Amino acid sequence: MANMKIGWLVAGALAVVAVVVALLIYARYRRDIRIAQEHLKSGGSQVVETACGPIEYATVGEGYPVLVVHGIFGGFDQGLVIARGNVGQGFRSIVPSRFGYLRTPLPNGASPAGQADAYACLLDALSIEQAAIVGTSAGETSALQFCLRHPDRCSALVLFSSSLPGETEAALPPEPAARAMFKSNFIFWLATTYFSSSLRSIMGVPDGFELTPEYEADVAEVMKTILPVSPRSDGALFDMFVSNPDVNSGYLLEEIVVPILIVNAVDDPLTLYKNAQAAAERIPNARLVTIEDGGHMMLGHEQRIRSEIESFLREYASTGS
Repeated sequence: MANMKIGWLVAGALAVVAVVVALLIYARYRRDIRIAQEHLKSGGSQVVETACGPIEYATVGEGYPVLVVHGIFGGFDQGLVIARGNVGQGFRSIVPSRFGYLRTPLPNGASPAGQADAYACLLDALSIEQAAIVGTSAGETSALQFCLRHPDRCSALVLFSSSLPGETEAALPPEPAARAMFKSNFIFWLATTYFSSSLRSIMGVPDGFELTPEYEADVAEVMKTILPVSPRSDGALFDMFVSNPDVNSGYLLEEIVVPILIVNAVDDPLTLYKNAQAAAERIPNARLVTIEDGGHMMLGHEQRIRSEIESFLREYASTGS
C-alpha cells in the first residue's frame, strides 16, 4: 500500500512538472509570435492596388530602382534584409511580397510568369519605367521570367543562390505534411526553436559544414524571420510544388538580353553549382561568381558578395548596356 501511495505521488509530481513545462513553452511561443507580428507591423510595408491585383511592398534607399525578390518562407521583411545586406548605397530597393506571402494574395492559376507580370504592374503603379532586379533562391524563376517577358523594363539581373534549370538533390516532403507544418505557427515555431539543428538542411547548410558560433547566429537569425509562418504558407507551398519545378519547363535562357550576374557556392545543396555553371554558359551576357563554400547562405562571404553585387549594379543597372 505504501509503495502504491509513493507511486501516485511520483506520478502526480511528474504530471505537475509536465503541465508547468507545457505552460512555459506555450508562454514562450506566444511571446515569440507576438514579437514576430510586431516586427512585421513596424516593417514599413504598404499594399498598392495594381492592374494585377493587390501587392504588398516596402522600399529602402534612394537612387536607381532595384526590384529585390525574396526566397521561400520570405516576404517583404526578408527582402529588406537582402536589400540592406547586398544592394548597397545609391539605389532605391523596391521589395515586394511575392504571391502568397503576407499581404499579397495567391491568385488562381498562379505561375512564375504571372508573378513576373505582377512586377511590371507594380512598377506601373509606382510610375517606374525600368529597374534592375535581384533575385535569390525561389525568387529566381519569376526574376528570370521578368527579364524574358519584359526585357524593356529590366536593365540588369542579379541571381544569387538561385534555383536554375537542371538537377536538384533536395527531396520534396509529402505535400500533406508540408501543408500541415507550414499552416501552423506553433508547429513551425516548435521545430525552429527546439529542433533547429534538424532543420539546417532546409536552410541549405551542407552536411559536415562546420558552423562557428557566428554562423550559428546567422542561421538562427534567418530562422526567426520565417515567423509567423502561417501568412507565408500559401507562398511557400506554391514555391515548393509549382514555382521551383517550373524552371525546368524550358526557359529560353539564350534569349535573355540584359547583363546577368550569377553568384553561387560550390557546396550549395539546394541550388547546385553545376546548374549555375550551365546557366552562365547559356545566357549571352552572364557572369558567374564562384563562392568556394558556405552552402546556400554562403556563410562567411557576405562582404565579397555585397561587393560583387554592388559593383555589378553600378556598372550595368542604370545603363542596361
